[in-house]
Amino acid sequence: MRAFLAIDLPDPVTDALVDLQETLPLDCQTQADNFHLTLAFLGEQPERMIEDIHDAMREVNAPTLELELAGLDTFGDPYPKVLFVDVAKNTALERLHHKIRGAIRDAGLQLARERFRPHVTLARFRRRMPQADLERLRIFLLHHARFRLEPITVEGFSLYRSILHPDGAIHEKLAHYPLK
Repeated sequence: MRAFLAIDLPDPVTDALVDLQETLPLDCQTQADNFHLTLAFLGEQPERMIEDIHDAMREVNAPTLELELAGLDTFGDPYPKVLFVDVAKNTALERLHHKIRGAIRDAGLQLARERFRPHVTLARFRRRMPQADLERLRIFLLHHARFRLEPITVEGFSLYRSILHPDGAIHEKLAHYPLK
């Protein structure tokens, strides 16, 4: 099972991100149903490991936190692969991420070391974007450089199954874990 842990976004945030996507001059947007903030990508795992991780996540003890989506950026150089909304620096979110990774490790899964760059994916691009599209993206990024949403209160996170399809991934929520 391909799985990940993520923070769900409330409807007003999803609506604002859809509004932003509608101004994107390229046709490669992420489906609004798939908006989330990944805390840990688990990859392909046996169901037993997912059950062990589920049990471990039920024991994660962390407080609710405030989260602010602010700024736009891309992954990939020289050709962007992903356009995303960035997350303002957040110590509480970093602590939550650290606790979750520790609980995953304690459950028996060793995740690859990776830099945590919390974000919400807005669009995914073809491998080699044509020059005209690169210019349209550059102008879009300049125009929306100060993009910012009101902070939201995060009261929990969820375990998702990700099913890959030619039209994109379908995410199925398997469990939710409240923060205290």
